[in-house]
Amino acid sequence: MADISITAAYGSVVEDEGQLFVGFAEGEDEEEGYVLFRQPVGGGPVWFEASDETFGAEDAIESVVVGPKGFEVTIRPVKRSAFGFAATVAVRIGPGCEDRAEALAALKGMLGGLWRE
Repeated sequence: MADISITAAYGSVVEDEGQLFVGFAEGEDEEEGYVLFRQPVGGGPVWFEASDETFGAEDAIESVVVGPKGFEVTIRPVKRSAFGFAATVAVRIGPGCEDRAEALAALKGMLGGLWRE
């Protein structure tokens, strides 16, 4: 079982000021859970955060394992303190998740070899 878990209702892909943002959120309210991945458009380290920018770090992802219900992010041991010592973040993505396919495709491209199906 993951240390942090969200059930995504929305996916998003946004390019802004030379950065690519891929996110999944439980809802539109600031209080609801989310995950956010950010990377320079030309490539480079990926910033990952879970539900609050204080729970985030650059180059924190060890792997992302995709399954039929979503994906699970494993955080590199040296970065876990930035996530309240959480080791894993599960993102459950149902068929009703808006913009699901676009966000998953962008995330797969962003993460490259860290992405495991």
